[in-house]
Amino acid sequence: MSQPPIGVLGAMDEEVRRLREALLPTRVETTGGRDYLFGSIAGREVVLAFSRWGKVAAASTATTMIERFGVERILFTGVAGAVDPALGIGDVVVARSLVHHDLDARPFLRRFEVPLLDIVEIPVDERLARAAADAAAEVLDADLDALVPPADRRRFSMERPTVRRGLVASGDRFIADAGEVERLRTDLPGLLAVEMEGAAVAQVCHEHGVGCAVLRTISDRADHSAPVDFRAFVADVASRFSERLVQRTLERLEPSG
Repeated sequence: MSQPPIGVLGAMDEEVRRLREALLPTRVETTGGRDYLFGSIAGREVVLAFSRWGKVAAASTATTMIERFGVERILFTGVAGAVDPALGIGDVVVARSLVHHDLDARPFLRRFEVPLLDIVEIPVDERLARAAADAAAEVLDADLDALVPPADRRRFSMERPTVRRGLVASGDRFIADAGEVERLRTDLPGLLAVEMEGAAVAQVCHEHGVGCAVLRTISDRADHSAPVDFRAFVADVASRFSERLVQRTLERLEPSG
């Protein structure tokens, strides 16, 4: 009996472009203004989509993948801004859990608590996340020079990238202020990175009993203390990382059940 497909999402078209090119497509379905591409990557059946930016867009896309297309797990890939000062451009962060940094229903609930779920940090599928972290470590060790030649690493001020696992925060604001980054560090101890979709996807998956993992390439410091040409970085680095990381993750992943 064939396994259900795995959903693969990215919030920017550039983040999934190379994955589309690597996909062995069987069909495309369009609904809700999004194209859902069916096919295989690394021998695994997948549904691939460009979710668009922001939590509502990502949640809508994830829900469609689960409800309409029956995916068993969702892998979200893309870029994020570093909050932890130890992170550098090109480092890969794989979430252990995620939080909505712009969710605040006090005094009725704790700050950041998801209503009716009684949780602040939204869990991920540990098996999928571990496969993603192991795949990232392998890619950065064995494939870095092929993916990002030294000249490009110098162009984006990349050192030798590493893999980190930890807390990732999501919100419908692009964080670009040093003071706000410092507040996030204070309010969410151990926070690694900030982005705009992962917690929404994780919440949808949690509520539907579907596993998910979120892996992000650090494209900038969230306080913009080390400016990078964002679009160029996504096109020339992050998209290559996304393609290879997803492929290697799916290769490592054992069938469910």
